[in-house]
Amino acid sequence: MRLLPRTLLSRLLLLIALLLAISIYASLKIFDYFDREPRATTAALQAVTIVNYTRASLIASHENRRLALLSELSGREGVRVYAADFLEDIEPLPQDPFINLIAQKIRERLGDETIITVNHYDIPGLWISFNVGQDDFWVVIPKIQVDRPFPWHWLGWAAVVGLLSLLGAYIIASRINRPLNLLVHAAERLRNGEPAPKLPEDSVEELREVSRTFNEVAESLVRLDAERTLLLAGVSHDIRTPLARLRLAVEMLSGGTGDSMKQGMIEDISDMDNIIHQFLDFVRGVEGEPTKMVDINELLRSLAERQARAGRNLKLNLTATYYIPLRPLAMQRLLDNLVGNAYAYAKGEVAVSSKITADKIIISVLDNGPGIPPEHAQRLLRPFERMDSARNKNEGGSGLGLAICNRIAKLHRGSLELINRPQGGLEARLSLPIMH
Repeated sequence: MRLLPRTLLSRLLLLIALLLAISIYASLKIFDYFDREPRATTAALQAVTIVNYTRASLIASHENRRLALLSELSGREGVRVYAADFLEDIEPLPQDPFINLIAQKIRERLGDETIITVNHYDIPGLWISFNVGQDDFWVVIPKIQVDRPFPWHWLGWAAVVGLLSLLGAYIIASRINRPLNLLVHAAERLRNGEPAPKLPEDSVEELREVSRTFNEVAESLVRLDAERTLLLAGVSHDIRTPLARLRLAVEMLSGGTGDSMKQGMIEDISDMDNIIHQFLDFVRGVEGEPTKMVDINELLRSLAERQARAGRNLKLNLTATYYIPLRPLAMQRLLDNLVGNAYAYAKGEVAVSSKITADKIIISVLDNGPGIPPEHAQRLLRPFERMDSARNKNEGGSGLGLAICNRIAKLHRGSLELINRPQGGLEARLSLPIMH
C-alpha cells in the first residue's frame, strides 16, 4: 500500500517523459517539413546559377578552347564539369523528398528536359545536365552543398527543455504525492482497526476536499465505534447483575427431583454469562496495549500450561525460538479462543504447531472434528456469524470468538484462515509477519 503513491509518481514521470519525447520529435518533424521548401529553393537557385554560369562560359569560349575551359572550370569550389553521353545508364533519383523537391525546382528554371541524378559513375554529388549547341554536359555539384547538417544544437535545446519540464513535473507530482502518502497511511491504519491521524487540509486544491471528507468519515467511524462500545458495555453490565442474582436464587433452591433441571438452569446462566463476556471482549478492544518483543514458543508453552490446568492435554510442535513484536495479552486471548473453539468441536485431540518461513511465522491450531463447509470459511470470521450445524453442535454462543481472533490478527498485520484438513478436522492458521 505505501509503495502505491511512489509507483504512481514514477509512472507519471515516465508518461511525461514519453509525451515530451513525442512532442519534441513531432516539433522537429514539423520544423523540418516547413524548412524543407526554403532550403530546397536556396539549393536549387545555387545549382541553377552554377549551371547558367558554366553554360554561359562555354558559349562565350571558342570551340577549340572548350576542353581547356572545362578542365579549368572543373575543380573550382568543388564543382566539376563533364562531357555527357545520354545513351549511358542513368539511375533515377532516390526516394528522398528533399532531393526530389530540389530537382523539381531546378527543372522549373532550366526546363523539363533537364536530366538530374545523384552519385553518377560512383562520383558523389548532384548531377545536372545542360547543352551548348549539339554538345551535352554534366555539372556535378558536391552533395555537401545540398544536404543540411544534422541539427545537433536543436537536440541540445530539446534536451534542456525536456530536463526542465521533468524537473517541474517532479516538483508538482511530489507536491501531490505527499498528501496521497498521508491518505494511504491513514486509510491503512483505519483498515487495521487503528485510529487514523487527521489529514492536513491545507494541501493542493485537488486533494483538499478528499482530505476533508476522509477526516469526516474517520471521525464518524470513531463516534460510531464509541457509541457501539458504550451501548454494548452498558447493556452487558446491566444484564450481568440480574443474571448473578438469578443464578444465586437457582442455587439456593431445595434439592429433589428437580436437581437435573436446576443444573440445566445453572449451565444456561453460565452460557449467557460467557456470551456477555464475549461481548465485553469484543467492544473492549486491544488497540491500546503496547507491543513487546515476545518469544513465540514461550507464548505457546504458557498456552499449553493453562490448558493443562483445565485438564486438557494440548500437543505442541514448535519451531526454532524467534522473537517478534506482539501485544501479549491480545495474542493470548486470540490463542485461547482458537484452542477453546477447537476443543469444543474436536474429538478430544487438539495440537498447536509453529513454522517459520521467509517473511512470516505460521501458528496452526489443529483439531480432528468434522470441519466446516469451505464456502463458509470467510463468513465465520465476521461478527455474530455461527456455523454450529456444520460442526454438529448445538451449544450456544454469540458468534464473536472467531471475529475477535480475526480482529487481533489484523491488528498485528497478520491473517487468520480456516482450512479443512485432508485427514479430517479443521486447521485455524494464524500468519504473522516477521517484520512490520
